[in-house]
Amino acid sequence: MFARFFTRPAGRMLLRNTVVSTGVFLLGLAVLWVLVEKAGMNAVLATGLSFLVANSIHYIFGRTWIFAGSDRKLSTGYAIFLMNAMIGLAVTVGLFWVLTELTPMNYLVARVIVSVFAGLAVFGLNASINFRQV
Repeated sequence: MFARFFTRPAGRMLLRNTVVSTGVFLLGLAVLWVLVEKAGMNAVLATGLSFLVANSIHYIFGRTWIFAGSDRKLSTGYAIFLMNAMIGLAVTVGLFWVLTELTPMNYLVARVIVSVFAGLAVFGLNASINFRQV
């Protein structure tokens, strides 16, 4: 199964996904910063909320550019995308909690580190299960 991820088409999708993910991640970081620093929200809760905002925007780009040509209905694809995002959210918040509670790491640095693991997990789920292109 993993061999399917090591092909040129999968590499191109991963590259496009990385471009989109970087943009929405930066937007998510900005939302996180505003929620924590300006609105006084708990950092763990704010991380979850900013993750969901960024992932909703990510779906639009995923459907139209990263995984263009999906034969899934828009509503079905979005529902599966959100289910995959929930797995990513669990990875994100769980690892974020570990890094911020058990180490002296700054919450923004922790969020950057966590994004690599969560991002790869969600890409794999969407490429193979949702958009069925890997």
